[in-house]
Amino acid sequence: MKTPGANALQQSERLTGSIERVTFHSDETGFCVLKVKVTGQREPVSVLGTAAVIGAGETVEAVGYWRVDANHGRQFQARQLISVAPNTPEGIERYLASGMLRGIGVHFAKVLVENFGLEVFDVIENDPERLGTIRGIGPKRIARIISSWVEQKKVREIMVFLHSHGIGTSRAVRIYRLYGDYAIAKVSENPYCLARDIRGIGFRTADELARRLGIAQTSLIRAQAGISYVLSEFADEGNCATPTDEAIAKAEKMLEIPKAVLEVAVEREILDGQIVADEISGRACLYLAALYYAEVGVVNSITRLLERDQPPWGEIDIERATAWVESENGLLLSQSQRNSLGIALTSKIVVITGGPGVGKTTLINSLITILGRKRVRIMLCAPTGRAAKRMFETTGLPAKTIHRTLEFDPVSGDYKHCRERPLACDVLVVDETSMVDVVLMNRLLAALPSSAALCIVGDVDQLPSVGPGNVLGDLIASPQVRTVRLTEIFRQASESTIIQNAHRINSGQMPVESKAGTKKDFYIVESDDPIEIQRRVIRLVAERIPASFGLDPIHQVQVLTPMNRAGLGTRALNLLLQARLNPDPVASMERFGNKYCVGDKVLQLNNNYQKEVFNGDIGFIVSIDPEEQKLVVLFDSNHVSYDFSETDELSLAYATSIHKSQGSEYPAVVIPLATQHYTMLERRLLYTAVTRAKELVVLVGDPRAVAMAVKNRRAQSRITGLTQRLTDASMKS
Repeated sequence: MKTPGANALQQSERLTGSIERVTFHSDETGFCVLKVKVTGQREPVSVLGTAAVIGAGETVEAVGYWRVDANHGRQFQARQLISVAPNTPEGIERYLASGMLRGIGVHFAKVLVENFGLEVFDVIENDPERLGTIRGIGPKRIARIISSWVEQKKVREIMVFLHSHGIGTSRAVRIYRLYGDYAIAKVSENPYCLARDIRGIGFRTADELARRLGIAQTSLIRAQAGISYVLSEFADEGNCATPTDEAIAKAEKMLEIPKAVLEVAVEREILDGQIVADEISGRACLYLAALYYAEVGVVNSITRLLERDQPPWGEIDIERATAWVESENGLLLSQSQRNSLGIALTSKIVVITGGPGVGKTTLINSLITILGRKRVRIMLCAPTGRAAKRMFETTGLPAKTIHRTLEFDPVSGDYKHCRERPLACDVLVVDETSMVDVVLMNRLLAALPSSAALCIVGDVDQLPSVGPGNVLGDLIASPQVRTVRLTEIFRQASESTIIQNAHRINSGQMPVESKAGTKKDFYIVESDDPIEIQRRVIRLVAERIPASFGLDPIHQVQVLTPMNRAGLGTRALNLLLQARLNPDPVASMERFGNKYCVGDKVLQLNNNYQKEVFNGDIGFIVSIDPEEQKLVVLFDSNHVSYDFSETDELSLAYATSIHKSQGSEYPAVVIPLATQHYTMLERRLLYTAVTRAKELVVLVGDPRAVAMAVKNRRAQSRITGLTQRLTDASMKS
């Protein structure tokens, strides 16, 4: 067939037809590939375009041009795509069966058309009670159908508005759910609210929408939003504050707004309570208000707790207590553990830190055993579900995540436990504190009664929290808080090459393979080719480790990688591992450019208090229901349901970033390292990855990359004011 010329391809035409099949539809961008039955054409036409919501059976009107694709042949590229409800019984049935409306699947689509014919949409819109005359359709199903119908109508309106201004995104569903019927008015008035309120919509997207709505480049509203965006970018890097001159300079370059306007914007944001100005080490800084008050709140709570210097259990004879707990637990404490136990038993607040194998667990168990004899109320918590589960396994006492300890109330949208309603405990033990950010620590300490003692446990040499702050490091550096640092590696732990290498890495030495005659738990597979590294990682997870060690490749083997992008990033590795480990799922679905299958291992990407799942939680998809547009994930023993529109909260988790692995332990860990990771390679990153493994570590990669990580201690110190505030508070007291 002769290929049309470029001019012919660009000539606008109009097509109208019925959608036979939606070959592809991205909820994220709205891009779709449709098979459309057009009058006068023998075969369905391939139509490419953008639509908010689209389904088989709808009639579509497309304005665009013909093009010829080298792989797919003749296609119609639509500049504008308008879909309307189908108007034939066959089209209506196909549309209803496509899953566009929750509560209607293939069966009820057929029954509805048989009963109501062409009136079915009118029945849903104006007389939904009539649906109840059909056997199997009760009040709950009717409510789901109505809700879905109304939501689709509103989402279409919002998407038409967004598309008309160059924005195509499935976030329209979330915009509607957050702003309701006022969504278009709210966005028109201040499009920058999207960047603040809607997960997945960033400042740049909102800024482009603002430009199309006619908001001037140098407007104060844009300058204010830009300043807050710059501060949030610094916070995403772990900083609580940003030097004022750096923030304004970055905003000036990024926004191309005069410095004078930005200075006014800063003043306005301060007056509006969005940001706070302060000094750190004599340098003017700006805080996002939430981070400032969190930092101040931590200091106030620690000062309040230390006002009562005596721990709630009173005085204890340390020598007698130590001898008793050794007899009770059948162990012999080292001199360093004895000294540390004495400090913990005489302190209102104590930090216990140290690497793997140095006896932190033994020390905590000894402390808990003694305090249990004193009849004090002990509460244990950790940042993640897995860390809390590990606390329970090692202590025998109940342990919860910090979020569950504070008890989130979905009705009020806040935690139940706070300063006014404190936790019912005499001593609180917090494990894996290195990954607790300043905001969460503030909420936890605020809920601790003034009479209670606090024991903070964590490895300060691991990566700091994903969220802003460096709480554990700042507490250790402060003069107010007593710190115990354990360094002695005990004999049983020293037999593990994993633990030996963790300490080698932490001291700047290269890791080594397990030697002959020792426990085989650390292997190094060398390769300097990223493609070969990728192949070896897949084979190790899918074949070699299960065959040699009897470990389940999905549930017991975890790939930890420094980055998300590129061939050795989480995205590429997850797709390859999903295809290899879960090739024939019983059900699957696609949203946001991702495919999810029953049996997949998935990661929660953000805190969802209503569902009680939190950033970093790993679970397994146990069911997918296309009719109800829902999937269910099992997190430990908690079944959590997601609408398909909420699945952007999830990602595949066969491979995760090392940062996301904090607080977790896995039987086996596979770590790919290549020089392409150079921007991320540093000592704490590799140390953290290695310490996540209980039984096996396989390091796959370029020795040069490993050396870069071991030698590099450039990890940028975070900008926080916590240590300075604690020091100032101690001087005042």
